[in-house]
Amino acid sequence: MKNILIIILSLIIIQCSTNKRAIYSEDKNLKFKLDTLSLFDQNRNRRIPIAIYQSKNIKRSNKIPIIFSHGYGENNGGDYLKAYTYLTEFLASKGYFVISIQHELKTDEFLAMTGKLQETRKPNWERGAKNILYVLQKIKKDYPQLKYNELTLIGHSNGGDMTALFVHQYPKLVSKIISMDNRRMELPRTSNPKIFTLRSKDYPADENVLPNHEELKKYNITVQFTNINHSSMDNDANETERNYLKMKILEYLKK
Repeated sequence: MKNILIIILSLIIIQCSTNKRAIYSEDKNLKFKLDTLSLFDQNRNRRIPIAIYQSKNIKRSNKIPIIFSHGYGENNGGDYLKAYTYLTEFLASKGYFVISIQHELKTDEFLAMTGKLQETRKPNWERGAKNILYVLQKIKKDYPQLKYNELTLIGHSNGGDMTALFVHQYPKLVSKIISMDNRRMELPRTSNPKIFTLRSKDYPADENVLPNHEELKKYNITVQFTNINHSSMDNDANETERNYLKMKILEYLKK
């Protein structure tokens, strides 16, 4: 009886090991290296947590930096690392150098939910733009080999508003932006940097956030409406939605 139990246990262990190897093999195209850092902006007495995703395979690296800004997560402090892994890990596996910034800290004031939001949320976006600038300056020092002339900013929701504001303030620092359904801050009317935006099906943008028909043509701005809910552009997205968003963003990055 004892020998039979040993044989059964051995088979279970072998089966479990086989399954683990199979999962690893199926996921071989998503090999990436993750580093987490806590930067500190002395001028603002501000801690800025970041996560850096990059390909483990040096030959796959295209040295193009992407700065990603998360949507508002009620100051939980973990959005930069946990809320958009389907996208940050995917982009790293494709050779991009992805820096994800935590914008709200647990000690910050909550995002304004009343008043004219284009005004009451502006301080939050301004702080986010300063975070992006500080992180960019730091990354340039630590990773001088990256192609900063091809820098792309990606942001979802409130992070998209920060991203749009940053380009208004520092247009010469950015090659392109990809907004994932920012709703409040007007997108820049410019052909340089290039502007791409993916829109949700359930929430409209505020007035003047999106370019009109003439502006779209004049500046060659891409506005893509989707069948995805606003709140399903993070890790809440289902497999079909995730694949669509990944492929569209990869398409924009290559344009």
